[in-house]
Amino acid sequence: MNSPMPWRTRPSTNCRTLSTSVRQVVLDTETTGLEPEQGHRVIEIGAVELVDRKFTKRHFHEYINPEREIDDAAIEVHGITLETLQDKPRFGDVAPRFLEFIRGAELIIHNAPFDVAFLDYELSLLDEAPNTVSELCRITDSLQIARHKHPGQKNSLDALRRRYEVNSSERTLHGALLDAELLADIYLAMTGGQTTLFLGEQETETGSPSGAAVLRRLSADRDALPVLRASREELQLHEARLDAMEQAVESGVVWRRPSAVR
Repeated sequence: MNSPMPWRTRPSTNCRTLSTSVRQVVLDTETTGLEPEQGHRVIEIGAVELVDRKFTKRHFHEYINPEREIDDAAIEVHGITLETLQDKPRFGDVAPRFLEFIRGAELIIHNAPFDVAFLDYELSLLDEAPNTVSELCRITDSLQIARHKHPGQKNSLDALRRRYEVNSSERTLHGALLDAELLADIYLAMTGGQTTLFLGEQETETGSPSGAAVLRRLSADRDALPVLRASREELQLHEARLDAMEQAVESGVVWRRPSAVR
């Protein structure tokens, strides 16, 4: 049991803020084993922030002393031993900063049930247990997105990295922060729409979509793209075109239905 914490989380507002900006946090964890029900613990948390689908350069990263042994199979994956964590903080020591970082954001996690179960277990061990992760954030499972876009194919982080040609030259072991950065690039590529709209879906022998371009990360502090609005003449031509379409289609054009207005 961790020491008492002189704080409580603020009530969640259904994970939506009053700001018009969309804030997302891409997150990954490393653990001592596979089952929190067997007392396994979180030993590393890595998370990067996106606002309006751009990297903000803000991130959260901590190694955590689990105060228990780490399974050999887990060490083979992430390379973290208990000896290297002896001087690291406990989860309760980093929890306030971690929860403040993720609060109100949409969490993007690959195989989200695994990481969320571990984080909820860690929170339940605190003397003053705060909200669960799902009460603080809206959770999006990038693995489910990948399975929907690429049914019947491998959708591990490594498979998706190869498919979308995301650079991983610095990646040797499964470090949480590096995996979070890779997942952010992969998520943006998967949900950007360009591959589906303009490129073939059939994969080459290397596992990449045929004709796929290498993903390039844009600078977070670049100038905002200009918004070009239609002229009055262009709007009149647009309405005239819709009038012609409406006469040809009994059910009317979809763009004039109330549900099409956002």
